[in-house]
Amino acid sequence: MANRLGYRVVFADAAVESFVGLPRRRQRRILDRAQELAFDPFVVPDFRTHDATGREISHIMTDGFIFDYWVDHAVKQVIITEIEAID
Repeated sequence: MANRLGYRVVFADAAVESFVGLPRRRQRRILDRAQELAFDPFVVPDFRTHDATGREISHIMTDGFIFDYWVDHAVKQVIITEIEAID
């Protein structure tokens, strides 16, 4: 699904590993939230950290999950690096 800014979601291996073991209903929620991030890549995250390379990683807590991601504006991608369930 294209969005108004043309950004797309890319899932890193760690995010995919978290995703595949979930029931379909939770997978659908994750995909919906990921598309919302792509639709508005300028959303203000709940908090930010830096990875081992110094890249700023944004974190959004929504719908029972924490999404760790960074945005590559040059290629219009939202890269989701990790997804964690909030207990």
